[in-house]
Amino acid sequence: MRTFSLPLPTILSGFVAVLVGYASSAAIIWQAAMAVGATTGQIAGWMTALGIAMGVSTLALSLWYRAPILTAWSTPGAALLVTGLQGLTIQEAIGVFIVANALIVLCGVTGLFARLMQVIPHSLASAMLAGILLRFGLQAFNSMNSELLLCGSMLLAWLVLKVLAPRYAVIAAMLVGIAIALIKGVVVTKGVNISPAMPEFIAPHFSLAHSISIALPLFLVTMASQNAPGIATMKASGYSLPVSPLIVFTGLLALLFSPFGVYSICIAAITAAICQSPEAHPDAKRRWLAAAAAGVFYLLAGVFGGSVTGLMSALPVSWIQMLAGLALLGTISGSLYQALHHETERDAAIITFLVTASGLTLLGIGSAFWGLIAGGLCYTVLRLARST
Repeated sequence: MRTFSLPLPTILSGFVAVLVGYASSAAIIWQAAMAVGATTGQIAGWMTALGIAMGVSTLALSLWYRAPILTAWSTPGAALLVTGLQGLTIQEAIGVFIVANALIVLCGVTGLFARLMQVIPHSLASAMLAGILLRFGLQAFNSMNSELLLCGSMLLAWLVLKVLAPRYAVIAAMLVGIAIALIKGVVVTKGVNISPAMPEFIAPHFSLAHSISIALPLFLVTMASQNAPGIATMKASGYSLPVSPLIVFTGLLALLFSPFGVYSICIAAITAAICQSPEAHPDAKRRWLAAAAAGVFYLLAGVFGGSVTGLMSALPVSWIQMLAGLALLGTISGSLYQALHHETERDAAIITFLVTASGLTLLGIGSAFWGLIAGGLCYTVLRLARST
């Protein structure tokens, strides 16, 4: 009789994938929730719902396809929400989540995913993403004005690990930042509740203006910057799976959990690569076990969502800003490279980037949408001019 074994490296790969995902963007989600005035308890409920949704989807898809399919929240989407949700109520934010997730489901059901990605030039989508994320990079280094020791130590730890073990650079920065904050005595633990938090149902409020200015960019960013790279990463690792069912399943699950604070569930790319690598398991046919382990760790993280939120609220804001900035450096630089790589599209891309980063608001619609419109107009005019 064949014995079943789960090697330690396989379990550790799943654990590291989840840890990297949380370390990279839990702080950004926390900021997004704060933007709509969510209480600490509500934020804890959001983290619980997100953890459960990611755990269920990762386990279900990995077990069904016997492939290392890891899901994640959209980090670029969370970054967009930090600015996009400013001034909205929490009910309006839930309405935005529902519209964005419904668009993802529609895109998967109709098979429009690939076609939509072809309509929007990749350079413009990348430029829009870079413009959205720019403030996080600037905010990270601006925080050194008030907390030089804390933020400087995090930057140094990130740099050292970036050379020695790049996969753990963000985790090292996070741990060093926590250690320095504890030594300085700036960790405020009074009133922090680390008990399990139940997700809270929040009735949505829908707005056409918010659907256009926030939900539509959130949908585009999630599809272009999370689902598309996630599918590409799977294919590059040798796992060619039907795309539409994956998009429909994750979109429907996110739609179901939207009233509880789940703004997106997508196919992971960076963290999925950890479970899809030879380090996870030498046999490519058994690497799905690493993703399944990650699904279990997601569920555990969901159950203790209050602890994650408690940590976020106990640590200084500068720690959150620096961690978010360092976690997004790769995405910012990669987006800028993709945006400016093609010389013929460079002018349109830089206009998209600058308009998006400017924070321009017209007719109640945010800068991400107008950046894409301005860049698209420039792209079309210049392309027609070159063809005549």
